[in-house]
Amino acid sequence: MEQQELLKLLLPTELIEHFDLIRIEPMEDGYHLFLDQHNIPPAEFASHKLESKGFLDQAIIRDFPLRGKACFLHLRRRKWHDHDTGRSVYSSWNTVAEGTRLTAEFAAFLKEFDR
Repeated sequence: MEQQELLKLLLPTELIEHFDLIRIEPMEDGYHLFLDQHNIPPAEFASHKLESKGFLDQAIIRDFPLRGKACFLHLRRRKWHDHDTGRSVYSSWNTVAEGTRLTAEFAAFLKEFDR
């Protein structure tokens, strides 16, 4: 099984479509997966002249446990400079459940489990 197929079993689909797994660090408190967004500008800015300007600060969110240990996703989203407007632009997703540091899927699971 190739790495991409394995990731599809472990991570939310939206992350697999937009991020590359950079590294995995097993630590005492669980597994830390580091992901960087692909260098593909947001579709809504397709007609603009954009230049990649690195990453926003990483967000650390919690996902389903792996092998009985916590799983922390370190996401670095890209930012682009829009030469047409002079502003910075970036993609946005609903990966994180509102008001939490959990993936939307994991938060929904915990909410249902709590009933």
